[in-house]
Amino acid sequence: MIEHELLFLGLLKDGPKHGYEIKRQIEEDMFPFVGLKIKSIYYPLKKMEKLGLIKKDIGREGKFPEKYVYSLTPKGDKIFDHLITESFLSIERPYFNIDLSLYFLHYVEKDIARRQLRGRVIFLRRIRNELLHVKDKVSTMKDHLHIILDHDLDLVDAEIKSISRLMTSLTKKGIL
Repeated sequence: MIEHELLFLGLLKDGPKHGYEIKRQIEEDMFPFVGLKIKSIYYPLKKMEKLGLIKKDIGREGKFPEKYVYSLTPKGDKIFDHLITESFLSIERPYFNIDLSLYFLHYVEKDIARRQLRGRVIFLRRIRNELLHVKDKVSTMKDHLHIILDHDLDLVDAEIKSISRLMTSLTKKGIL
């Protein structure tokens, strides 16, 4: 929940927003960069409201129906500062889906394993190209978005290098 709280509180740092605006910003503006998917925004918002981190007011624009507008409370602002500091310092052992596959690699036929690993590298290269495309397409992005894209590119490059090295090593050992 810490990531979700950080996400919602951070979005509300810019000012009050209604639910649809929060959802749109997560799905359209943030997802390509941070990859967080949110099934429902209203449950976490309700929970944060109960904790006193945000407040909910009823707003209306013109003839449109009333809608809830969420804003950050002073307590929520303080919690945001704590969570973002914690997020910078939170380091967990990385887990990749492939690690489990590699653990059981001895049960997989060589040709299938080789094909799957090659496929993974191809897929990673596609991701890399998509990231580069996003970076080129949006040259006027805010600096923090470039930083995220550069970080993601570094991680994808490291994974491509690691899988390629693994395939060479496993081939030399006769495992692939």
